[in-house]
Formats: sequence, C-alpha cells, structure tokens
Amino acid sequence: MKNIVVIGAGTMGNGIAHVFAMHDYAVSLVDISEAALERALATISKNLDRMVKKEKISEEDKVATLSNITTSTNLDEAAASADLIVEAATENIDLKLKIFRQIDAAAPANAILATNTSSISITKIAAETSRPDKVIGMHFMNPVPVMKLVEVIRGYATSDEVTETIMAMSKNLGKIPTEVNDYPGFIANRILMPMINEAIYSLYESVAGVEEIDTVMKLGMAHPMGPLQLADFIGLDVCLSILNVLHDGFGNPKYAPCPLLVNMVTAGYLGRKTGEGFYKYEKGSKELVVSSRFQKKQLV
Repeated sequence: MKNIVVIGAGTMGNGIAHVFAMHDYAVSLVDISEAALERALATISKNLDRMVKKEKISEEDKVATLSNITTSTNLDEAAASADLIVEAATENIDLKLKIFRQIDAAAPANAILATNTSSISITKIAAETSRPDKVIGMHFMNPVPVMKLVEVIRGYATSDEVTETIMAMSKNLGKIPTEVNDYPGFIANRILMPMINEAIYSLYESVAGVEEIDTVMKLGMAHPMGPLQLADFIGLDVCLSILNVLHDGFGNPKYAPCPLLVNMVTAGYLGRKTGEGFYKYEKGSKELVVSSRFQKKQLV
C-alpha cells in the first residue's frame, strides 16, 4: 500500500499528508480549493523547516518529503489509483457521507477507505458504501506530525484484515495505534469532552475563573494544557458538535453541552481560530491572556 489519498487540506489533512509523505508514501492531497492546497503545502514546508532546524530531519529529507506530495482538485481522478483514502474534511456528517459515496464509486475495489472523524459513527459512514468491511476510522491527533496516538476505530462490519493493516501502517508512520470499537465519541472524546464540558460548567457556575480552572488541571493532574485552553485549541464549535453526538448517541443528560458553550459558539467566539474564546489570541504573541469577558468571572 503505497498510494495514499488525503481528502481535505486543512489543519488535520495537511498534517496527515505530511506524515505519510515523510515515511515515503506517495500522497495525493485533495481539496476543492486550489488556494487551500497552496496554503497546505506552505504549512507542510514550514513545519519541515522547523524539523530541519531542530535537527530531527535533514534538508534532503525535507526535499524528499515534499516530492512525495502532489495536489489535486479532482477527487475521482485521485481516488482511481488509491490504496488507502483518508478523509479529513470538515466534521459534518452530510458532507462525509457524500464524500464516502463518491470515493466508494471511484476507488479500486481493494482500496481501504478511512476517516479522520473524531466522533461520527464509522458504521454509519460504512453503510453508505458497497465495502463496509473496508471502512475504518483513523483518528489522528493535532498536531499530527507531533502527536503519537492514532485512534483506530472499527466499524461494526470492519474486517480483521483491514484493522490489522491499518494498525501496522500506523506503526510504520511512527505512531502508536490504539484499537477501539465504534460507539459515540470512541474513547478519546468520550472521556475528554465531558471533562471540557465540566470545566465550562465550573466557569459558568462561578466555581472558579478560567486561569484557576486550567491551573488546577495543569499542576494538580499534570495536564500539559488546561481544559479551557485545550477547548480553544480544538475549537469550541468542534467541542459542541462532539458533545451533541455524545448526547444524541447515548441519550444521557450528562453529555448535554453547557449553555455557556452554546452561547459562545452561537456568537462566533470559537477559540484560537477566531482570535477569542476563553482566552484572547493576538497574532505573533505566545502570551496566554484570559478573555476580558471572564477576567472578573462574570459571564457576559
């Protein structure tokens, strides 16, 4: 399996393409936007430069990695010669189902179809294809070139052979794959999102402020990043979407999103990507500054 197609040139897609290309796979990075593809290549090049500077790879490794990546806006054409397709498009179920119907029709019969979804049912996605045994989840963590974990999610119909192939391939990428079964949130987000939601509830109920909540978790539980800062990093809209999947999937009120989170997403305060969430983000600054909305623990 040497020909890899990655769908989506955003943060996750370009990171996945980077990692496969760095391990000598031929990667076709696909997006509907030529501009997005250009930005993705620039990001990959910049990240490789950082690795060269840190002496993790050589300049020759960088050149070889970039030469392994081609870009395309034609999904059918790219999928036609794929051994593995990894979908990393926006976390929208209707979009993902549409993409899987398309790649199922275009890809060779023996190609494995994977999704980087963080919460959407693999079984539901697989049911849209004629090859449910060859559909699997490959949930990479952000930033992909740095984080070691790949959560490998078996749909209800995913075969043992496909699971073993993806586990072995993940190890070949220098990752540590962990096999889980297909239930809402899988493992990573089933545990992480309720913790983030509870942190937001603690802020909402004025138990403590943003900085205090994150400090307790960083210093008391040895988390490298507090839950509110992590929520900003993930994107509050993504957190809300995953919590809704958990709430709908289990029907348990413990997964109900905090009203503060709902309000912030509705108002467009989504974290780092919009410049403000629980913290305020200034371009070029690494200083962590609590949003003025929460500096006095008053929820405005």
